[in-house]
Amino acid sequence: MSLLADLLATVFERATKSKPAQNWDERPIRELVAELIGNSGEVRGMVLARQILDRYDAMDDDQKRDFFTFLSSDMDIDAQKATYRAFMDATEPGRQELVRRLNQVPGATGNLVAMRSDLLRFVRDDASLAAIDLDFRHLFASWFNRGFLVLRPINWESPAHILEKIIAYEAVHAIDSWEELRRRLQPSDRRCFAFFHPTMADEPLIFVEVALTRGKSSSIQQILADDRETIDLGEANTAVFYSISNCQAGLAGISFGNSLIKQVVQDLSHELPELSTFVTLSPIPGLVQNLQAEGWEDRPEQDALGQLAAHYLIDIKRNDGMPKDPVARFHLGNGAIVHAVHTDADLSPNGLSQSYGAMVNYLYDLSAISQNHEEFGAGQIVAASPEVKALARLGANIVSKDPGYVQSAI
Repeated sequence: MSLLADLLATVFERATKSKPAQNWDERPIRELVAELIGNSGEVRGMVLARQILDRYDAMDDDQKRDFFTFLSSDMDIDAQKATYRAFMDATEPGRQELVRRLNQVPGATGNLVAMRSDLLRFVRDDASLAAIDLDFRHLFASWFNRGFLVLRPINWESPAHILEKIIAYEAVHAIDSWEELRRRLQPSDRRCFAFFHPTMADEPLIFVEVALTRGKSSSIQQILADDRETIDLGEANTAVFYSISNCQAGLAGISFGNSLIKQVVQDLSHELPELSTFVTLSPIPGLVQNLQAEGWEDRPEQDALGQLAAHYLIDIKRNDGMPKDPVARFHLGNGAIVHAVHTDADLSPNGLSQSYGAMVNYLYDLSAISQNHEEFGAGQIVAASPEVKALARLGANIVSKDPGYVQSAI
């Protein structure tokens, strides 16, 4: 980390989350919102914003849904305004200004992220609230852009409350104990990095776990083994990104992963110039569902599984031409290539249920990232190694035949 980032991180760790006590205002929340929007005084505005956020936190789900309905109906764009200047003002719904004004009090950004998490739950059942989410996304995209984010290393010496959140937010390979967390953070050949925002100093936004290895890893069991031997850093030539977890449900759709991986690659390259290869060991979360839709009721035998996995990653697309697999879309969009497919790579219950144990290496070739990114974005071209392309052709041949002959139950 740079000196400036270190200084910022220190300041953020000391940031207080305390809220000044306020007298409870019994007026309907609509009246508080109206006063906040129409108020030009900074002090009074902060008092009102804090009152509204506290009132929202105290609501049950029915009351929160009513609040969002109010934002959707009463604070939408006013198409009746006639003058050009008024029209320009009217093109932005009042609820965007409300969210901005709510955000002026200390700690409010975290409150608003939690508010959007609630909103996303309600949108699933009420599409009329989707426009509110567009407003949140518009504002969050600015507030959480890369320029405001601070990359901080997470290690065994990090504050306990941060480590607790790493355990809680790990979404790929569950951490079941403090001892397991220690094995991921304390050894010299392991790294973890997270993005933080200045206004949410104690809340990681996204984090990545990295194994420094000799050669590419083909199994998560190898990386997470209790009895594995720590290697000397001088022997490590590969950085394996084996887990990337988004931490805040209220920031869904706000992309940090691209910037995170590129920044970590830069930092590791600076720290350890001998690292020459940067790959992931990634899950294939939709593979089983796709195979079952194509007729497989049981796990294919090992060779066929690798071929079918490669076919799924390269050839199976959504209606918009993008890969069906969400992890593939993420890494290919970042400029990586589908490098290698491994069977029996994740034998955990989750790994077996989502991909029959198969995993994939996405390779970040620093000399080709920009070209791969451009070709994927412009023409949905999936960059892959010759080996994976050959496997995909075999997988396509299997799919074109009766799948029953490659089935064998496990």
